[in-house]
Amino acid sequence: MMTLNQQAINQLERAKNILVTFPIDWNGDALAGALALALFLRKTGKLVEIAAERLPAAKNGAFNFLPQVGEIKNQLENLSKFIVSIDISNAKVDQIKYTISENRLNFIISPKEGWFDKDEVKASNSGYRYDLIITLGAPDLESLGRIYDNNVDFFYKTNIFNIDHSANNEEYGQVNLIELNAVSITEIIFSLFKDYRPDLIDADVATCLLTGIIYKTKSFKTPNLTPQALAFTSELINLGARREEIVNHLYRSRPLSVLRLWGKVLNNLESSEDGQLVWSKLYQDDFAVCGASEADINEVMDELSTNMPQAKVLALFYSLNETKRLTGEVEREDDNQTIVIHGDKAEPIFNTQTLIYAFKNINALDLVKEFSPSGVRKSAYFKLTQPLSLALDRTIKLIQTKLDKIGS
Repeated sequence: MMTLNQQAINQLERAKNILVTFPIDWNGDALAGALALALFLRKTGKLVEIAAERLPAAKNGAFNFLPQVGEIKNQLENLSKFIVSIDISNAKVDQIKYTISENRLNFIISPKEGWFDKDEVKASNSGYRYDLIITLGAPDLESLGRIYDNNVDFFYKTNIFNIDHSANNEEYGQVNLIELNAVSITEIIFSLFKDYRPDLIDADVATCLLTGIIYKTKSFKTPNLTPQALAFTSELINLGARREEIVNHLYRSRPLSVLRLWGKVLNNLESSEDGQLVWSKLYQDDFAVCGASEADINEVMDELSTNMPQAKVLALFYSLNETKRLTGEVEREDDNQTIVIHGDKAEPIFNTQTLIYAFKNINALDLVKEFSPSGVRKSAYFKLTQPLSLALDRTIKLIQTKLDKIGS
């Protein structure tokens, strides 16, 4: 009987044109694994593309140092071709033109002699350009967002190779490489590469693989660190993985703007009495004072989640157009009013954006399903057209009620 790695290798051998994708939260482990797969499989002669929808709250430039990260697409393009064919055995073509009128594309075909009958015109689909989909860290297909939602038929008709290390994975693939004891997705991929073509693991591939391990263990500081992860780290460094470069970009080179924003989040930090629910808030002028942007939030949340081991849920509320009244950089103690910067009449006056992180097997999407969130099981994202203070109170009460039920 073939092992899972052998089944996976057979899938890779048969495929010619491969799509690699991962969930909309752009987890650093899945992102690094996708780049490693693309670099490695292209060496075997495969055509490989990476596509993943990205939520606004998932923006993170910390991984821009990885090779070819700029090639990741946010949607599937030219997935298949629509073909219109005409039988020309009875009439030869002299000229072909097309026009667009009232949202209709009209082909104008002039024959040299004779005429075309409508029964001689056929329409067909060329089939999908990819013959294998590789998903990374996706517990279900819905976690891929619009990459899946807009192309359900493609996912239904194409073989899927599903790689993950979560017990929540629904095993929707034709091959499901699920390793529950693995620290990271890249650890699973490295094991597969060693069984397949270890000679193709160069310094760039090794760097991507090591990035996933370092990211998931917070540079070897988390309790889930295993002897195998450390052994793989040693092997990857011997293969040329640039450990110092990874650590510098992920943990040692925080921009001053991110550090300032981190300080604002800590200053505004609140928690429930038992410490299981922790939240903070940011106004537009917090971003302005720090010189930071929405793109910096993911780094701040990653850092906050690492330093809140007792918390079950972590929430951040922020507004990009609602400002808290400030005197320089210090809030006025006697004034809790806010000002809204609003120049687009098409947009609601208030727009509070919320990011929820859940831990200890709690489903973030279920916690706030009343708000129709986007995201994955461990992180949910949604917007409310309410002032930040009202949106915060409403959400915290809802989450606390559900946590009380879970604990009871």
